[in-house]
Amino acid sequence: MTYRKISAFTLALLCCTLLAAQSQQQPTLRQRAQTEAAEGHVANARSLYIRAYEDLVRQGQMTDAVECATKATALYYGENLYNEAFDLLRRVDQSIEAATQTSGGDKAAQHYQTSRERFQMYMKMRRAASAMDQLTNMERHALASADDAVRNDYLYNKTIYYYTFGQNDKGNAAFREMADKLTADKEYDKVDEVYQQLIANGRRTGSANLVAQSYGRYIAWKDSVAEMKRADEVSALRQQIAEGEAVIAERDSSLAARSAVIVGLSILAAALAVVLVLGAALLMRFIYLTRKQKKTIREARENNALKAKFISNISAQLEPSLARLDSAAPDVQALRRFAEHIQTLSGLESTAGEQVALEDTPVAPFCEALMDEIRSTVPSSVVLRVDAPKMNAMINPEYTGHILRHLLRNAVKYAPADAHIALEFKKRSAHKHQFLVSNTGSTIPEERREDVFKPFLEIRDLTQGDGLGLPICRQMAQKMNGDLTIDPTFTKGTRFILDLVI
Repeated sequence: MTYRKISAFTLALLCCTLLAAQSQQQPTLRQRAQTEAAEGHVANARSLYIRAYEDLVRQGQMTDAVECATKATALYYGENLYNEAFDLLRRVDQSIEAATQTSGGDKAAQHYQTSRERFQMYMKMRRAASAMDQLTNMERHALASADDAVRNDYLYNKTIYYYTFGQNDKGNAAFREMADKLTADKEYDKVDEVYQQLIANGRRTGSANLVAQSYGRYIAWKDSVAEMKRADEVSALRQQIAEGEAVIAERDSSLAARSAVIVGLSILAAALAVVLVLGAALLMRFIYLTRKQKKTIREARENNALKAKFISNISAQLEPSLARLDSAAPDVQALRRFAEHIQTLSGLESTAGEQVALEDTPVAPFCEALMDEIRSTVPSSVVLRVDAPKMNAMINPEYTGHILRHLLRNAVKYAPADAHIALEFKKRSAHKHQFLVSNTGSTIPEERREDVFKPFLEIRDLTQGDGLGLPICRQMAQKMNGDLTIDPTFTKGTRFILDLVI
């Protein structure tokens, strides 16, 4: 009987051990969420992160719980699901306050994470006042946390805020404070990111002076950081040498052994000196090439700016002369249209890096209204068709309307008597949709399909059109983070595709 009890106990213990080992081999909820996110399964990753957050809260592991919740929040607003993101952050703040075993400093650091996620959302929505409110909360939590890493992160985000919303003086002051502290703490990557942001802002606003100054300071900072890193390396090597000599002095009193070690260290020092000399030579060459490249970029940018200004000035200089001519004459009207198109094209090129605002627009009424504009100009034998679902899409109505109106008018102009003209809308994915304008008239030869989007390729009779309509339309499409192309698979006539990515 005793033998049976011992055998049963041993068997039960073995089963428990196997089950425990199996459970340890299974990935945690957080690991599964990371895998799903890496594979692009956003909804699954978000759900797993939320489950991991709830499970960690029950276990009292608040730091890990807040990390999982903020990752889920980022996946929400990455798809513009702001209400869900804000709701989740409110739950997290309540959980932080309810955690009785968490210290005040840890709670402040955790509240800092939720405030930073709200700050990121408002920055994405370009809501400066709301972002500043969250930045104020972040400062309060960073000071209360007594954590240098949190404070450094606050300085970084404050600098990004000022530069993003064009407050360059405050941005420069915040940047100096941040750069001095982060450089002292050897967090060079974050300083580098802010320099890149500053240069990008200058390019986006068209400020060549800001870009040049920022780039100059960036190069100087990179040089100084390289010197500091090299000094750190030399100091570390010297420390290693000193420690090695101390160990040798303590453990080996033999003169012969000490001499051998000294010779070895001397060789190491000589090799180090050679490496440093070669490194200095390579660094000087890199600095020379970088400055030369910076000069080339600056000259190219200046040339582009002069070209744009010259083209714009041509349009302005034509206006007084055109005003004295007969405005009813076809040639004068053609010249006026040409001058306006040049002005529009120049303006689009000079602001090429700037994004335009998008609005949530009902698609079907928008398309129907555009088709109604051309209906009176179309012969009765031409069939017009609109195929647009009853849904909303994020577009810029002004630019999108201009492009589609131009394409529809061109379709009417080149369509034969029995043609079919269609305006369609297709939703290709969560972040991409298309407008398609087609007609069953003649096709555009394959070798000319890209040329129609390039301005000034040939000399034209302006009364027959200046050829700038489609180049202007493509520039507008690109400012909406999209493109305008001709569908090569459409063989019954010509179909233009306006791709828009949000």
